[in-house]
Amino acid sequence: MKNILVPVGSSANALSNLQYAIDFAQAFGARLYVVQVYNVYTKAGTMIKVDDIIERESIAYLNDLVSKVDKKDVEIIIKSFKGKLIDTLELACKVGDIDLILVEPRTNSIREEVYLGKTSGKIIKQTQIPALIIPEGYTFKPIKNILFAIKSAIIKKADVLGPLRAVKENFSSNVNLLLVKTPFYGEGDFEVNDEMKALVDTTTKTENATTFQGVLEHFQAQQPDLLCVVRRKRGFFAKNWEKNVILKKDFYSPVPVLVLSGLK
Repeated sequence: MKNILVPVGSSANALSNLQYAIDFAQAFGARLYVVQVYNVYTKAGTMIKVDDIIERESIAYLNDLVSKVDKKDVEIIIKSFKGKLIDTLELACKVGDIDLILVEPRTNSIREEVYLGKTSGKIIKQTQIPALIIPEGYTFKPIKNILFAIKSAIIKKADVLGPLRAVKENFSSNVNLLLVKTPFYGEGDFEVNDEMKALVDTTTKTENATTFQGVLEHFQAQQPDLLCVVRRKRGFFAKNWEKNVILKKDFYSPVPVLVLSGLK
């Protein structure tokens, strides 16, 4: 894991999230891209050029934020981009060869009942970039125990487990696989291939209505430092797939959540 990207919003948690990103990047010896994406809508015939002003203000804000954290000799690259959020981030990740994007749950929302705000929800649901959701105010610590919850172990994409493997190898983590049998269970869903077997230390099988309910049932017993789930259109975040915002009553994790791209 060599290149990590952290989008920055205007939340009060931005400083804490950036410090976690720096600490995490240092643990991997990775380069950190600190970015902000803006979009400008102007009326036809408007003569005022606002792009340059907004870009300067964005860069100044990011520089000020970076000046307030412990950089720990991590290489930090600051960028401000104009464009649509998802398209711009996907292009930036492709150009920068980004391995992981670190996301804070609420970049702009101040509603306490919200777990993932509109912006963070878009990043998680509308991209295929591996992402790490960092709880608000969370302090970095080595990841020793990982709960990997899935309803199907069938892998069709190449190296989709790469981010999980990188974390395990870097921190010598234990990976506890939780196979959740849901009403959508299909033949072969619990057949773990050699690639996944090489990552997993223990395996638990459970039967629940959803993967998240399986996590709730086993979370306390496992006491993970990291929850790992899979992004798929009708997968872990299926209940609220049509909405970008996810409320805490529907999903919440007190530890970081690693969201892999879909296995299939």
